[in-house]
Amino acid sequence: MSNKIATREAYGKALKELGAENEKIVVFDADLSKSTKTIEFKKAYPERFMDMGIAEANMMAAAAGISTCDKIPFVSTFAMFATGRAFEQIRNSICYPNLNVKICATHAGLTVGEDGASHQSIEDISLMRSIPNMTVICPSDAVEAEAAVRAVAEMQGPCYVRLGRSKVSVINDNEDYKFEVGKAVKLREGRDAVIIATGIMVDAALEAYNTLAEEGIKVSVLNIHTIKPIDKEAIVEAARKTGVVITAEEHSIIGGLGSAVCEVLSENLPTTVIRVGVKDTFGESGKPDELLKAYGLTGEDIAKAVKKGLTLK
Repeated sequence: MSNKIATREAYGKALKELGAENEKIVVFDADLSKSTKTIEFKKAYPERFMDMGIAEANMMAAAAGISTCDKIPFVSTFAMFATGRAFEQIRNSICYPNLNVKICATHAGLTVGEDGASHQSIEDISLMRSIPNMTVICPSDAVEAEAAVRAVAEMQGPCYVRLGRSKVSVINDNEDYKFEVGKAVKLREGRDAVIIATGIMVDAALEAYNTLAEEGIKVSVLNIHTIKPIDKEAIVEAARKTGVVITAEEHSIIGGLGSAVCEVLSENLPTTVIRVGVKDTFGESGKPDELLKAYGLTGEDIAKAVKKGLTLK
């Protein structure tokens, strides 16, 4: 589809709708509500919205506290500040006591764009999945983001939902799409290799599928929207069928989806894995599309990785 919507926009929409359906939902933001789109909730339910100012650590601790009072707090700021600046509070005040706090962080990854390396969070998945009790979700498009927000509102326990600033292609059908925490979504079927992608890289993986198909290379495409708990069965099954695995993520190749897939396969079915992602470096200022190309995060780059993997098969 050519329609493009930012996942943060879908978050704002879903949050406002949930506010009408469940009075237990409250929202915290760190002086960024226009950017995170929690402003939509604020306009509709100002009595359930708390702007905590530029005090992210305090915001996480406050959300932890209110969650013990039969409330469901959704907490938002930029991914860099949520997972970096407030890591200790997330670990000790939210995850250690296993509290029902939903951290929905926007502006993740390189596609923050011109704000540059200081704001481009490419370590957040690694940080969040390392904490016990934390569920980690990275939606591929607006449809999946809205479904994910609804799903985490229903489940108990800490969640981290990774959202983006830039508009991304809508690849899922709003009418038929079903989201299940911890379950991969098979988008394409092929025997030669499997591309396992998350977030905006799912769209790039589908682009790579089309490119490779024209050359007679048939690949499977697996959307891993839940990094933790990860769908081990789906990963092992895909690896067993193809023998070559390519991972794709808008995140460092250290600690993210690629690492998680390697962990699963090394213990269950040792397989060749090539990781497409940011290769242990900081980002830089630039337009989102330019950055994705510069750091090797395009459909073309995924297709090249598949071909490399096939030579190792």
